[in-house]
Formats: sequence, C-alpha cells, structure tokens
Amino acid sequence: MKKIVFIALLFTSLLFGQTKVMTHEVYFETDEFEVPPTEHYRLLLFLSEIEGMDIKKVSIYGFTDDRGSDDYNLVLSQNRANSIKTIFSNNEFDESIITNVDGKGKILLKLIKEQDVHKIRGLNRKVEIIVQPYDPPRTPKIEEKPTVEEIIKGELKAGDKFTLDNILFKTGYSKLLPESKPVLENIAKALLERKDIYFTIQGHVCCTQFSRDAIDRKTKKRNLSVARAKYIYDYLAKKGISKKRMKYVGMRRKFPLGGEPKYDRRVEILVTYVGDSN
Repeated sequence: MKKIVFIALLFTSLLFGQTKVMTHEVYFETDEFEVPPTEHYRLLLFLSEIEGMDIKKVSIYGFTDDRGSDDYNLVLSQNRANSIKTIFSNNEFDESIITNVDGKGKILLKLIKEQDVHKIRGLNRKVEIIVQPYDPPRTPKIEEKPTVEEIIKGELKAGDKFTLDNILFKTGYSKLLPESKPVLENIAKALLERKDIYFTIQGHVCCTQFSRDAIDRKTKKRNLSVARAKYIYDYLAKKGISKKRMKYVGMRRKFPLGGEPKYDRRVEILVTYVGDSN
C-alpha cells in the first residue's frame, strides 16, 4: 500500500513539475470586493514575477466566507474575481489568456479551534489566481524588415509612420529595458543626421479595457502611454535633437494592431513635416 501511495505522489509531483503552474491568492475584507492596498502591492509583485513568462492561460476564481446567503455570496465572489481581472488589464496583461473569471461563492467553515474561526473566515475571503505557462515556451517568429535607422535614412514624407522596433519597456512601467538603450542610441544618431524631419512620438499600451490608458506602476497615474512617449522625447532631447522638431502624445489603447498584444505595447514615430535639411 505504501508503495502505491509513493508512486501516486511521485506521479503528481512530476505532473505539476512539468506544467510549472504558478498560483497566488488575494485576500479581502468582509463584504468587500475592492482589493486592499497591501494585497494590491502583493499582487503587483506577483505580476512582476510572471510578466516575462509565455503564458498559456490564467484562471481567476473568487470566494467568500460561509456567512451570507448563497445568492449574495455568488455575486460578491464574482465581483472579487472581476476586480482582479481589472488589475491584470490595467497593468497590460492580455485579457485573451484569462480563460476563467468565476465567482464560486462561499467556502464552508472547517473548525479547527474555536478561537481560529475569525482567521479561517479571513483566509476564505479570497481570489485564487492560477497561471499556466507554455512549457517549453513558444519560439517567437522573427520577421525580416528594414531597421528604424534604415527607414529614417530613406525617403520620408509627412504622414509616414514607423514603429521603434526593439524599444522595450517593462510591463507597467515607462522605463526602458537596458537592452533597448543601444537601439535607441542608434535611432537618435540617425535622427540627428536627418535635421529635415519633424515628428510626433506616439506611445501605445496593450490590453486595457475600453481604450483606456494603462496605469504607470511607479507614479500610480493612468497615463502610461504618455509617460512612455515622453521618455523617448526626453532621451532624444538629451542626445541633441531639437525640441522644436518633436512632440509627444499618448495614444492609450485606441489603435490595437490585432495581433499579439505585446506588439501593442509600442512607441511609434509619425512624420509631420519633411523640409530642407540645409
């Protein structure tokens, strides 16, 4: 019998080891579905852990304690699950990978010690988040196309628009990732040579609801697309490009590309005028 139990445990361990499922729980106050500040902070830390993963699906399940009617608890647990989904969206996580957002109602109280009742109920007022990544991660397709430097040095006219490829921001932040700075430096050099180009820097975000902007996790303001555009604007200005040639604007999520959401987390340059370089 012991041998059978051991084999079963080993199989379960191997199964979960292969899928590398990650979980997180968010706890709520009695009768509330707004995420408490400390729990919001814990959730953002969890999002930072998973944001670089190639995620297959996310499941979000809301629960309540054993008090209240069944109908009330179902609504409350659903509202709790919805509040977590909103935080995922506000922080640029692709909603299409969130396959379940379900309120499960109450969890029956399991009494261990009478004095533990309040603590047990507190642990039952929660949302469970289950993240399943692709294992192994998928290999991204690489498309061959002209570099931004080549586009800048070529023929341009007012209305032309191009994406600053390989300019990557950390999810939820307006600060550029270190590996993107050499790319941006090359773009700055190309723009310095083309003094005849005037342009607008457009910042975009992915995954938010209702074409809204995403929240900048550093400032807590809902202006992430603006902040990213301004980051590029400030960088180019420091490299010697005249501010008279540049403007910046946040486009929120008004223009999704329709492909993988990560490509919506982008910065574009819109050429507004091409004059005499002399």
